[in-house]
Amino acid sequence: METENIPKSPAVLIRRTKAALHLILNRPGVINSLTFEMLLVIADEIARAGSEEAVKLIIFSGSGAKGFCAGGDIKIMLRAVMEDNIEPVMLFLKVENDLDLAIHRFHKPVVVFAHGITMGGGLGLSAGADIVVANETTRMAMPETRIGFFPDVGSTGWLFQKCGRGYPEFLGLTGYELQGSECVRIGLADCLIPSTRFDKAFDALIEHSPRLPSDRKAAAVALTEILSPFMQPDIPDKKDMDQWIETYFADKTSVLDLLKDLKACSNQNDLCEGVFARLSERSPLAVATTLKCLRRDEHKDLAEVYESDLSVARFLMTQHDFREGVRARLIDKDDRPHWDPESFEQATRLLDLQTTIGKT
Repeated sequence: METENIPKSPAVLIRRTKAALHLILNRPGVINSLTFEMLLVIADEIARAGSEEAVKLIIFSGSGAKGFCAGGDIKIMLRAVMEDNIEPVMLFLKVENDLDLAIHRFHKPVVVFAHGITMGGGLGLSAGADIVVANETTRMAMPETRIGFFPDVGSTGWLFQKCGRGYPEFLGLTGYELQGSECVRIGLADCLIPSTRFDKAFDALIEHSPRLPSDRKAAAVALTEILSPFMQPDIPDKKDMDQWIETYFADKTSVLDLLKDLKACSNQNDLCEGVFARLSERSPLAVATTLKCLRRDEHKDLAEVYESDLSVARFLMTQHDFREGVRARLIDKDDRPHWDPESFEQATRLLDLQTTIGKT
């Protein structure tokens, strides 16, 4: 049903129908990781669609079987470390944040088809959408603390709008990976449509898009009704896990206190052990920084969160752990980073001296 294909950029396919703009991330070999040029193309197309009365709907999807988007292109971080120059990364993050915020504030409805790997910057793109569609292959996570960084793209703010109590802290600190229906249960996706129905669901959106209301909220309601016949109706709950997450992660202000409580954990031992294992491989400084950001940003306006993200990113990228994390995970790939500070106690003391991070 798509009537026009404008090859402005091979990395972003732009398809227009009578009433919809379909943006396809098109770097399947690297799971559609975002480049600076891709961000500019997407931002330009969204701005143009905003002024075109005929466009009633924006749809995002990703090429290839592996996923919607793995995040930002790691090459820019590799160069930052190898050339000892973080300014290109800072520019990338500024443009990425501006785009993500523009999606949150856009006056027309946005739908994201998020199959496979949808992490980091991929979640940043989808966070402002009215409907995020997952399927059984979808895997969502914010894994940045593994390289000495933090979950940025505004997530330390919008996670609280999407997830139940304790989950923003749990996801941000541990990088826990959600799969399939879990993405819907926890709130990072809005519905589960089996992969065998993805194409039909997409076609239904295109077919009905000319008749969507002009009001974004009303259009989102109409889009949910259009997609409803394709959705998996029953999303399994995990009340025991939800309670455990709330008990041990909600409102925590100290990583040390969190770990102390977990050591005394008498139920859900598999979850407790999993958290210790995950945290032990992550940068103590990045984990402690992330918790401070979560506490600071929980009730902030999103524009403020995106702005403060840049200050935190600059701080972390000038620390030892970012260079070491990129070396161990992305360059040498020995998976044996030597963190400094090496303990959560030392990291906490270091952060207590920082004015860049904390309540403002």
